[in-house]
Amino acid sequence: MMWRPSLLLLLLLLRRGAQGKPSPDAGPHGQGRVHQAAPLSEAPHDDAHGNFQRIVDRMDRAGDGDGWVSLAELRAWIAHTQQRHIRDSVSAAWDTYDTDRDGRVGWEELRNATYGHYEPGEEFHDLEDAETYKKMLARDERRFRVADQDGDSMATREELTAFLHPEEFPHMRDIVIAETLEDLDKNRDGYVQVEEYIADLYSAEPGEEEPAWVQTEREQFRDFRDLNKDGRLDGGEVGHWVLPPSQDQPLVEANHLLHESDTDKDGRLSKAEILSNWNMFVGSQATNYGEDLTRHHDEL
Repeated sequence: MMWRPSLLLLLLLLRRGAQGKPSPDAGPHGQGRVHQAAPLSEAPHDDAHGNFQRIVDRMDRAGDGDGWVSLAELRAWIAHTQQRHIRDSVSAAWDTYDTDRDGRVGWEELRNATYGHYEPGEEFHDLEDAETYKKMLARDERRFRVADQDGDSMATREELTAFLHPEEFPHMRDIVIAETLEDLDKNRDGYVQVEEYIADLYSAEPGEEEPAWVQTEREQFRDFRDLNKDGRLDGGEVGHWVLPPSQDQPLVEANHLLHESDTDKDGRLSKAEILSNWNMFVGSQATNYGEDLTRHHDEL
């Protein structure tokens, strides 16, 4: 499982400055810790598959170009894809938020671009769900203040990156943990109970039998998330879950893809092995969860 940036902000970036407030129904982090595999590109299958073949070629050419994709090459490509995604999202945000084009993003600029202009004390007075928006605004401001390390209320590009991608910055660790607890701890006891954990992943329909994958998640909670075995997650255990210590995430993903796709078990992947496991790669960080299938090859 992996923590992701605010859904509110991701939607805003995708809209590239379109007018209108974010929906409070989505919540800032409703799907934040588990990356939902993106649907396949809406482009024709042949086009998407052709782009996928080019991505495979790039994986090898970025390494030794021997016609095989090694674990090291796969890890390097995934790391490259992650960093490119971060750069792209920050660039899009910068264009949206730096409204006075002074090379910095002030909290007032970000707030007004996201939520609209209000006089002090009149925030969201025209909305029925004003309290929900006030909580979202307060949460975003708290994160901004932590990202703004020099405390001048003006974000540099590095500080805006910390705001949008706090999982990448050690000084943002506590805010990631706090936001995750706030999302999951519905009874506000300061802990995440197993049913709260499951409720974030799955909502059963009346009379529906719980799927096997949900049972697996219950086992994951019991065996790996709940470190002190008291039946719940405290802040430290939440941090260990969403921001695992010293974990090389690209290497974890690369090992998983290699294990699942290396049919002849020679420790490397041929182009045929990767192409035959197309669906797994499309649902992975190696293709930015399928989004790269719509990119021009020069943008990869």
